[in-house]
Amino acid sequence: MNGRTHGAAPAPHTDDVPDSGDALTIGGAAVGAVAGDDMATPDDEPQLTDFCLVPTGTASEDGPDPVDELIEGWRRERPDIDLGALSCFARMKWLTKNLATTGEQVLRRHGLNPGEFDVLAALRRSGPLCTLIPSQLSALLMMSRAGITNRLDRLEASGLVERTLDPADRRSFRIRLTDKGRAVIDAAITEHAQIINRFSAVLTAEQRASLDDMLRTLLRAFP
Repeated sequence: MNGRTHGAAPAPHTDDVPDSGDALTIGGAAVGAVAGDDMATPDDEPQLTDFCLVPTGTASEDGPDPVDELIEGWRRERPDIDLGALSCFARMKWLTKNLATTGEQVLRRHGLNPGEFDVLAALRRSGPLCTLIPSQLSALLMMSRAGITNRLDRLEASGLVERTLDPADRRSFRIRLTDKGRAVIDAAITEHAQIINRFSAVLTAEQRASLDDMLRTLLRAFP
């Protein structure tokens, strides 16, 4: 897709930090965070997810890749540990990093950050009216009302959402996608889906279904 769809104006994201009990979201779903748009970790601060460092980018077609080298190093130094599954999970992490990078690039082309995308995506898939009340949006995004308000302020200023009083409860209000907001989120999700479909075309439909089932099984087994 050529050109950029004008979305929300870039803005600092520190005001979106969720409460301590809130989960971060990404890509319009509670993936956690995959990385969040609202928090940054200094390079010198240890991160729990760095139990195995993996690269970004495409793996080589021939010969060992960085994950093979990682596993070989551990097997040499710690032959007492069963590393049978580590290569699989290291490649999942590698793949996740690539997908996150690709997703962020798509959002930037459409003038959005991940938090703003989450709000627009939740509204877009909520039904024909593309309208929610704050408590519904808060539950969907697993965020505090304060954090969502900051995002809504930016999106409303950019003309992507509008807030109106709720006729059923004058103490509350409704959040609705504007025509401009609907155009932005539709363009962003369409481009992202096209990229994912091109990337996953290396798998057959049966392989994709099998992979989906295996990942679902692993997620259900997670402690």
